[in-house]
Parts: sequence; C-alpha cells; structure tokens
Amino acid sequence: MTKVLVIRLSALGDVAMLVPVLYSVAKYYPGDDFFLLTKSPLIPIFENRPSNINVIPVFSKDKHKGILGLWNLLMQLSHEKIDVVADMHNVLRSQQIRRFFRLKGKKVAHIDKGRCEKKKLTRRYNKIFRPLETSIERYHDVFRSLGYEFPLDFRSIFEYGDRDFKLIEPTLGPKTCTWIGIAPFAKHRGKLYPLEKIEEVIQKLSEKSGVKIFLFGGKEEKSYLEIWARKYKNVTSVAGHFSFSSELLLMSYLDVMLTMDSGNMHLASLVGIPVVSVWGATHVFAGFYGYGQKLENIVEIEDLNCRPCSVFGNKPCFRKDYACLEMIPPEKIVNRIEKVLSNNRHNSQI
Repeated sequence: MTKVLVIRLSALGDVAMLVPVLYSVAKYYPGDDFFLLTKSPLIPIFENRPSNINVIPVFSKDKHKGILGLWNLLMQLSHEKIDVVADMHNVLRSQQIRRFFRLKGKKVAHIDKGRCEKKKLTRRYNKIFRPLETSIERYHDVFRSLGYEFPLDFRSIFEYGDRDFKLIEPTLGPKTCTWIGIAPFAKHRGKLYPLEKIEEVIQKLSEKSGVKIFLFGGKEEKSYLEIWARKYKNVTSVAGHFSFSSELLLMSYLDVMLTMDSGNMHLASLVGIPVVSVWGATHVFAGFYGYGQKLENIVEIEDLNCRPCSVFGNKPCFRKDYACLEMIPPEKIVNRIEKVLSNNRHNSQI
C-alpha cells in the first residue's frame, strides 16, 4: 500500500477542480491511500468521497499558523508515514512541505501552473491567443509523473455518498417545477456581471411560469440576495440559511445553474448539473472552466481584442469601462438558460 500526500490548500475553485482527478485516481488505485491537505473551510466538499481518501484540515489562522504551525503540521504528516507527495498548489508553504519529504527520500512531484503561457495569453499587446492546458489536466499530469495512469470518469460527488432530498425538503418543499440556481457574485470586479443587469435576468426568469429560482452567495452578499428575493416572485435566497453541504445537495437538484467564472461554477459542476457561466476579463482559454461543462453554455463578448486581460479577473480594466461585462445584454443570458432547459426537456423524452 502506497500513501500519497496530495496538497491543494486553496482556493475554492482550484480545490473543486481537483476533485474529479483525485476521486478518479482513488477509484483506479483502491489499494493506495490518498491524504488530501487542504484548508479547513473547504472540507465539506469532500464529505462524500471514496473510502481511500483521507482529508487533513489545515488551520492556517491558529495551530498551523507561521513557522511553528508549519512544523506542527509536518510532525502530524510524518505520523502518516507518507510515501509520495503530489503538490497541486506549488506555493511557498506547499514547497516547504514537499522539500521536507524529499529530504526524507520520498518521491515528490508538483504542478506546472503555466504562468509564462498565461502571461502571454493575458498581456495587453501581442497576445498569444490559444487554449492552454486546463487545471484539471495539470493535476492529472502530476499523478502521471508519479506513475499513476487512469482515466477521468468522475460524474458527481454523490456517486460516493447518499443524496437525500429529505434533508432539504422541509425547508424548500417538494420539487414540482423547474429549479434554477443563480450565483451572481465573484471575488474580483473583472468577473462580476453588473448587479443591475443580473437583477434584470432574475426578473425575466421569475416571470416565467413553472420556475423557482434559488440565489446563492456569501454572508457579505446576503443583503442583496434577500432584497431580490423579496422583490420578485418565486425567488428564494439560500445565503446564510443553508450549510455548505446542504447547498451542494440543493445544487444537485437544480435543472440549471447561472454563475460567473467563480467557485460556484465549479461546485455546480461537481454535482453534475449544466452551468451557464458569464465571462468578462477572464477567458476559458486560461484553463479554469467547470469540469464536464459544454463550451456552448459560456456567455461572453467574443470580439473584444483586449480579452482576456487577466487570469483571475483581479486587474483593473485599462479601458475603465469593463466593456467585456457591460456589453452583455441580460437577454443573452436568459436565452442561453432557456436553451439549456429546452435541451433538458428534450433529453428527458428520449
């Protein structure tokens, strides 16, 4: 039995993209044990996991903080008798961890993030505009370099655990119509569709018969979502009302999810539902698209030669107008959602 330490500390979307790869390798190598090292708030993603995956939480704000905290973490990991290290993060802390195990004679490998390629893709002038290797493929490459050969056949996190609608039915009631999820926020301005326009999307969808809309977001966004929920019929905000695990369960019963290029796009992908995603300063060519999602469900302005200007959407718009987002009409998003729902109905009749 080989014990493999897999390191991906953050962020939400990057950790979520690791799931299809990690679950696939665990499935095809049931005799090996995989120990995932990730930040404690992300643990709920892995509640339904193969039995040979163990999750080790990192508490970066207290007992694992600083040099002493790193030493405590290393001592904890040493007790697991790790044989192999797969560094899927390649940041200072993960580099220190893998260096520790390399000095102990263990086999290690780390991700190539393709920073140079991404810089060429997003620079203002003389872009090299081509699709790069995805993060999921890069994770896969790390395992291959360690001798693990396996196909990616992941479908849903609920393939490995119970999916019990009764856990959310007392709050939401039975599902008797089409359920649409909307996660309108993103961490950076370059990924954020204007709020007045997303409100138009919510309004237009809420006016359709046989539709119920659920709004997803964090604590800091809760007030916006609740205003919209009160303002429009058949709209419910789940922000602050559901646990992380319950939100994932609810997502799995949606007929479609609308997101930005954000962590919620990846979470919805992990439960196997179609996602319509809005892209502004960032671009799918950088390799961060949701697992198993169709490219046709991307909503974007394709003919802006300044796109993409950022890998993560955190750079200020040099045009000052965020045209990549402002130019997307709400109707375009609504039409794409309707197309997905129409395809769902057609496929269910086959």
